[in-house]
Amino acid sequence: MKRTGTVGVALGVLLCLVSGCRGDSPMSAPDGVARRPEAALPTDVVVPLVEALPRRTLAPLPANRLADGLTPPTNRWFSGLVFGDEPQPVFPLPLAFTLGPQGFGVGLPQVVTSAAAVVGSHQEDVTVTVAGVAEQVVAAYDDASFTVSSRDEEDEELGRTVVAEGSPFVSHVATQAERMTTSVGWTPTGDDLWTATTPTGSYGLSVRDGAVDGDAIDLDAGGSAVFFPVPAGHDPAELAAFAAPVTGTTTAYDVGDGEVTTSLTYGGQEAAFVVMPVQAAGLSDEVTCDLGSFASVYGELPVCRGPALTWTVPRHRASAGLDLSGLGTTQRSELAHQVAADVAGSSAPPEDTYFGGKWLYRQAQLLDLASQVGATEAEDAARTSLTTTLERWTDPAGCEERATQCFLHDPEWRGIVGQTPAFGSEEFNDHHFHYGYFLYAAGVLAAHDPTVVDRLRPVMDLLAADIAGGSDTGVTPRLRVYDVYAGHSWASGTSPFADGNNQESSSEAVTAWAGLALWAQATEDADLAAEAAWLLSSEAAAARTYWTQPDLPTGFAHQVFGISWGGKRDHATWFSSEASAVLGIQLIPMSPSADYLVGDPARIRAAVAEVDGFRGPLADYVLLYSALAGGTEATAAVADARTRPEESIDDAVSRSYLMAFAMTRE
Repeated sequence: MKRTGTVGVALGVLLCLVSGCRGDSPMSAPDGVARRPEAALPTDVVVPLVEALPRRTLAPLPANRLADGLTPPTNRWFSGLVFGDEPQPVFPLPLAFTLGPQGFGVGLPQVVTSAAAVVGSHQEDVTVTVAGVAEQVVAAYDDASFTVSSRDEEDEELGRTVVAEGSPFVSHVATQAERMTTSVGWTPTGDDLWTATTPTGSYGLSVRDGAVDGDAIDLDAGGSAVFFPVPAGHDPAELAAFAAPVTGTTTAYDVGDGEVTTSLTYGGQEAAFVVMPVQAAGLSDEVTCDLGSFASVYGELPVCRGPALTWTVPRHRASAGLDLSGLGTTQRSELAHQVAADVAGSSAPPEDTYFGGKWLYRQAQLLDLASQVGATEAEDAARTSLTTTLERWTDPAGCEERATQCFLHDPEWRGIVGQTPAFGSEEFNDHHFHYGYFLYAAGVLAAHDPTVVDRLRPVMDLLAADIAGGSDTGVTPRLRVYDVYAGHSWASGTSPFADGNNQESSSEAVTAWAGLALWAQATEDADLAAEAAWLLSSEAAAARTYWTQPDLPTGFAHQVFGISWGGKRDHATWFSSEASAVLGIQLIPMSPSADYLVGDPARIRAAVAEVDGFRGPLADYVLLYSALAGGTEATAAVADARTRPEESIDDAVSRSYLMAFAMTRE
């Protein structure tokens, strides 16, 4: 399966990460702290750990348009623009942006909905050519923006173009006096403001320290030109009031007992931005939405203004195991018998990071189930196999001794990769999907045996740093996969696609952050725990909003989306067209932290009804999802799980887990 300002609320952190707490001490952080991701796994922690690993490059880093010294921006919304022989379009909503050989293009995606997809185009409504450009490279990037440096034949910089997610503005600042020409002619409309008409609507142009003559723009050194679409029915001067060049973005977050707050600022100035659906549900009172809207593949996006784009989502917590406290004696006895059979029947551990991670996760859940139902021999066996295999994987020198079940550091890509790749992991595809299983398994094992933490920690902390490190350490990136503005992760390392980056398995992304939270609890790392709570809550909210219970556009014939891209949304997967796969890939592995999937029972039943029974790829997860609709469905799911063919049970779960999950919903 290739899958590819400060917040104005004083909130504390209270993490109780094991289901029901089960006797674990909660970890807390100071109240009223507006946190930034930099605190989690900083450079002085990560670099010494990397030095203990073998260094090797498994796949060549592709051709790229990246300034010297920058960490390759894999798994970003704009990765396709950086990597490959030709730059791909990217989608910093509300715009689409393209990079040309001597300039750039901007356009408003034109949205077309079919029965199986919602697609936004990437046409260039306005193209801009900068005289004398010989090369363009990404010279800087942050959580939600990137900067393109335009350079001449002598490698002297002519100007810089900044593009930011959520911003309707594309800002170009001249480093030295320069001339630009555009595909449209501009008409003066007001002080420092010009407009042009394109087939998709009107565009505005705000110029400072420069002059405009038709399709020609002359800028003095330090002068700027800011391009933006005009919302239908609105005066271009409304947006022009916020058209100071964007210089970059910054992120802060707070984690409270009931909600998580994210704040994204655009250059530290009063800004205009478009608000995504997952943001709109918890938008700060400081944000005013009165500047119109733009169409997108996510529906109409309101154009808003404020000191920062600040929003909250419900707090979601990680759980190490299912809560079996409500089961009766007969149920517990049945589970004890089945978990013993499942532990005894476990296969040999796979060698790659995806299936190897799923095996570890399965063993961890068997350990927890056996512990809760009193299957002592099975518990001991599961603990022993899990400990032995995790310690093998987390031996820092493992890749010096063998070719499988070990990790190394790739100095070209700047990250941690398994020696045996899977689904493009050597090109940094899907690392959060893979490593989430490792982190979850290690967190569960540590809850049962805290003595393993010190032995596992050096490599487990590196897996966490690879996908969620708070700083660019020089050997690992900051927040490799997580997109602050979108509220979810991206799976493709280099994103060689005209529709932008993509994510298929929203549930494995949530599992990654749940695993991170459990590992943070095991290591008593308060900064990592706060970051994990932020990531987990944000990704869970996005998964519900965009994948499993989305607002359904007119003309779309399904209940769920299978893949979300920068520029489209599909009812599809990378590996199967069957309905069970499209829904199931949003559910795997139905972990004990999957309560975010609970929702309107009618929506759950409607999604399950699209699947032809409970057979097909990943249909065992559809079976468990059906149990969330009510007791009747849960009872039927228990019965199905008892007799389900072994080949119809995914390798991340077991028959006993299927039965236990459904029993807890009866």
